[in-house]
Amino acid sequence: MTDFLLEILSEEIPARMQAKARTDLEKLFAAQLGDAGLKSEDITVYSTPRRLALIAKGLPVETEAVSEEAKGPPEGAPDQAVDGFCRKNGVTRDQLEVRHVKGRPTYFAVVDTPGRATRDVLAEAIPAIIKAFPWPKSQRWGDASATTESLRWVRPLQGIVAIFGDDLVECEIGDVASCYDTVGHRFHHDGAITIGGVDDYVEKLRACHVIVDHAEREAIIREGAVKAAADAGLALIEDEGLVIENAGLTEWPVPLLGRFDEAFLDVPEEVIQLTTRINQKYFVVRDDAGKLTNAFVCTANIAAHDGGKAIVAGNEKVLAARLADAKFFWELDQKTMLEQHAEKLKDIVFHEKLGTVADKVERVAKLARWLCEEGIVKGDADMAEQAACLCKADLVTEMVGEFPELQGLMGGYYAEKEGLPTEVSDAIRDHYKPVGQGDNVPSAPVTVAVSLADKLDTLVGFFQIDEKPTGSKDPFALRRAAIGILSLILNNDIRVSIRDLITAAAHEGGLDAGRDIATFFIDRLKVQQKDAGIKHDMIDAVVVVETDGDNVRMVNRVKALQSFVETEDGTNLLAGYKRASNILKKEAPEDVVADADAQKALSYTPEKAEAGLIAALDSAEPKAAAAITAEDFEGAMAALASLRGPIDSFFEDVTVNDADPVKREARLGLLMRVRNAVHTVADFSKIEG
Repeated sequence: MTDFLLEILSEEIPARMQAKARTDLEKLFAAQLGDAGLKSEDITVYSTPRRLALIAKGLPVETEAVSEEAKGPPEGAPDQAVDGFCRKNGVTRDQLEVRHVKGRPTYFAVVDTPGRATRDVLAEAIPAIIKAFPWPKSQRWGDASATTESLRWVRPLQGIVAIFGDDLVECEIGDVASCYDTVGHRFHHDGAITIGGVDDYVEKLRACHVIVDHAEREAIIREGAVKAAADAGLALIEDEGLVIENAGLTEWPVPLLGRFDEAFLDVPEEVIQLTTRINQKYFVVRDDAGKLTNAFVCTANIAAHDGGKAIVAGNEKVLAARLADAKFFWELDQKTMLEQHAEKLKDIVFHEKLGTVADKVERVAKLARWLCEEGIVKGDADMAEQAACLCKADLVTEMVGEFPELQGLMGGYYAEKEGLPTEVSDAIRDHYKPVGQGDNVPSAPVTVAVSLADKLDTLVGFFQIDEKPTGSKDPFALRRAAIGILSLILNNDIRVSIRDLITAAAHEGGLDAGRDIATFFIDRLKVQQKDAGIKHDMIDAVVVVETDGDNVRMVNRVKALQSFVETEDGTNLLAGYKRASNILKKEAPEDVVADADAQKALSYTPEKAEAGLIAALDSAEPKAAAAITAEDFEGAMAALASLRGPIDSFFEDVTVNDADPVKREARLGLLMRVRNAVHTVADFSKIEG
């Protein structure tokens, strides 16, 4: 067995593309091997800003010889059929064999494929991999780029190292031919590095200040950044995404601590973090009390002779300029009141069919006030309306223009600086929440009112203009809006009909999409509750009987139902219910009714098990009904559980399809009564299994 090394050298590969590139390289390589009947014992893939590398261990020196045969037409078949069979299998007529199949002479094509040198297979595979590589963005370069048929790569290709054992795998793509030579660190090493094979690749590059293992670079950055902060008596704010990104930007990472002017700490913490992290790729640092400090950790790509002092100074200068811009925006925005900022929203189109952002704000304010005035949300109506009127004002500020991620948050800060009530500033800050599953769900009443109104307006509005999600496409994030609405309702125990909310949020012109929106909410509820372990069929079973759209009550009933069905009593009652339903579906005429009074005045003496079921229903029905009225769904399930034994006995001892039509009709009515009793809690026919 022999090992193989492939390195594809290029100009800098964007950090964000490297992880997928590693996966793609491994997949493409394995596919090429598979097509040739080869398989490696182990494949390792590395990436640095300038190279993708693959090491495949345990490859055979040659592929195995293969003999394949194909059955063809019988002897004497038309020439056209025989010739077609030959062409398909790449043989001539004189190469066909004749064998007897069920006593009939039949042509067979036997194709012997001799083994090939693995090095030759690899020589064909490398150009194929490079040509097929699925970079999100790629480019052409040089004189050849005048034609669209020229080689494409993420950045101009500079070299290919391809070594099988000790031997060079000769191949060429574009104007780049494979060789033994690669390059070291851009600043730490001049000239070519000759690679002997797999065994010396990683360490030869390390000696030239290139750490090819991305995971090793990540560990150096992760541990080094923590140490740099700790050496200054500070604590690093850990950021794994930033670790990975910096590892994708460096071949010889060196974490270094820098400082910025304390005056910049007057700017909101989130602004400093975004400026530091997004623009500069620096880690943020806190003191022991958890307060943001004027320190940062950057990752150099060089082991400097001065210990990194010049590098730190340069990074401090660049960051100071960025923070100066942020401080300028922060101070400039405060010179204009939020109410004045909000006036500019009239010039921003929300959607051509839904008006401007100012129009949306007006609708949201009206809806937020209604939610409070109706007592649906226990918040101050005036504050809710005020917060809603100002909640989008920061969209036109300089700070949000620079950092769109801060919308809402900056509005909250500006409202606080203006001296507006805390309830108002908090609502402005958090009205976008929750943003997707797992995000914090607001609980402050004014915030809940504004957040709920904003999401309802968006969802209902886009449904009204027929801009609904289709398949995987959801350009206006309506699924996320629906999940947010449900989270607000359920987490805050808001008792309201979803239909009333939809009606209240309907824009001018009425609402024809109400049923579609209600169905959409049920679908989103299934998605949301799946994470809580609730099965979709349980929701389907409850939706049938929960007709007024109270999602809090619906979810409570669903949880009680699932817990009950998972018990032995629940399982057996479900089986009895389905048996009763199947009999009714097959045997019951339309005029059969479940009349409890009639069952008390039967014209015949009921059998013991029949009388037992009647008595059990007489006891369970009022208990279940009272429990449901009190929203004690566990109690309702317990009342139904008392039917389990009598139902089992009934089916064991009583003949439903009695020859006496009076008995038959009465017993079918009794089964219908069982089904109706169960349906007061949920439609068990919707439950799978």
